[in-house]
Parts: sequence; structure tokens; C-alpha cells
Amino acid sequence: MFKKLLLTLIFFPCVFVKAQTIKDSLLIENHYRIFYFNKPQSEVTGASLIFAMHGSGGEPQSLFDKTKKLEAQSAKENFILVYPAGYKRYWNECRKASTAAANQENIDEQAFFSQMITYFKTKYKINEKHVFATGFSGGGHMTYKLGLTMPKKFKAISAIVANMPAPDNMDCGEAKIPIATQIINGTADETNPYNGGEVRTPGVTLGKVRATEQSFQYWATLDGYKGNPVKTILPDADTSNNITVESYSYRKKNKPEVTLLKVINGKHQFLTDIDVFEESWKFFKRQIND
Repeated sequence: MFKKLLLTLIFFPCVFVKAQTIKDSLLIENHYRIFYFNKPQSEVTGASLIFAMHGSGGEPQSLFDKTKKLEAQSAKENFILVYPAGYKRYWNECRKASTAAANQENIDEQAFFSQMITYFKTKYKINEKHVFATGFSGGGHMTYKLGLTMPKKFKAISAIVANMPAPDNMDCGEAKIPIATQIINGTADETNPYNGGEVRTPGVTLGKVRATEQSFQYWATLDGYKGNPVKTILPDADTSNNITVESYSYRKKNKPEVTLLKVINGKHQFLTDIDVFEESWKFFKRQIND
């Protein structure tokens, strides 16, 4: 059973119109772990559950203005967006070299996410078969960890500006179970280098990551795909810059999809060319409908 510290109603009228944002917490190994979500506007059950994770050194509120368009769809499309908080602003993800307190103290993230799923199943009767995870930067690494270590609890994951840890920097057990995976990475990213190498983040050491193509192929191979993915070009929503988006996808009926959105000239930032969280939801919906 989960334990709660506080149930606090907080209003952000400038961020979520008519939304009632709830802040709650669960006691995990003597640490109260915090998360936010908008109270569903209807009593409809069977909602999908989407976890959206902030980056290293960030906080959940930093994503609120980034998910406005997606939140506006939540009632109509029956999903709940949840914004968990990392431990002391960081996640205990899979990078062995991480000097963040979450990693050094080996914080139990699996217990946190498992208990959040139970929380929403109990209070809002979500569909446990439609649980998804997406995250930006360090949140993307936490997303990978959920796919690596808890694939039976998640239908699909979407990692944004994050590559898999290099093999010698991996400290997660790997379940090796196929799961639908999307990666959104920029070729001009100097923090999470597209072609792999050392992650550059002030104030913390995080070690090396694989190249994006290697990260992509890790999941494609796990899901049983061979050969070349199908390439398409996404519509260019912002022609004022030199950024374009190419999609590379392995997709077959009754198999988990694996897709890479390669952002040409994209940096370690949110884009005007695509809404990365809307793209994540589009990807998740395909896994429900296929």
C-alpha cells in the first residue's frame, strides 16, 4: 500500500485554464516522493496514464508550459499526465558515472513509479495496460530505465534529447523484453552528443552515452527488427530556421514500433518545429490502436 504525505490543491490559472493541479506524494524508503497532475475533468474511467519527466537539475513545474497543448487534449482523449519530481532534482537512472545524489544513494525509482501506477489505478481507475513514459534530457534517461527495468508495466516510452548510456556506463539490469520506443534527438546537440560521447552538464558528472543510431538500434534489435527503417520527412512547421525533422521507423502489425525522430540541426532544447510531447502522444496512440 502507498502512503501519502499531503494532498495540496494548487492553482496555475496562467498555465492550465480551469485546471485543478494536484500535488501529492508517496513515501518510498523514508523519502516522500512528489508528483503533480491535473485532476480529471470527468468521471470517465479507463484513462491512459502518461508520465512526463523533467531534465537533470530541473523540476516538474518546468514542463507545465511545454505540455499545454497536450493537456488541452486530455479530457477528449482520456489520458492523465503526471509530472513526477526527481530526488533532489535528479533521477537515479542508468548512468553508472552519475554523481547525482539520486544515483549515489541508489534511490528506488521502480518502487516510486510502481506505487504511482497503483495510486492512479485506485483513485481514478486508469487502464493499467495503457501506461506510458516520456522525458526530456535526464528525464529521457529515466524513461529508458523504465523501459529497461519495468517493461511489463509500460506500453511504450519516448525519450527526448537522450541517448542510451554507453555499455561501460550502464548500471541497470536489462529485462530484455520488447517495448515500443521512440527517440527524439538533435544532430547539433552538444549536451547529449548525437554521435555519442561524454555528456556535458554543469555541476554533475554523468559519463558517456551511445550514439543515437546505436540507441535506436538497441531497441529495434530487442523488438526483432532487421534491415532498414522506413524514412519519411515531417512537415516543416517553422521555416524561419534551418531545422527539419526526419522520421525513421520500424513498424509491423502486432509488434512494438520503434521510431527515431532525427532533428537536423536540433540542439538540446525544446523545438518550435514540432511539439515533442504531442509527438510522444501520437506515438503512444499508435501502440494502442495498432
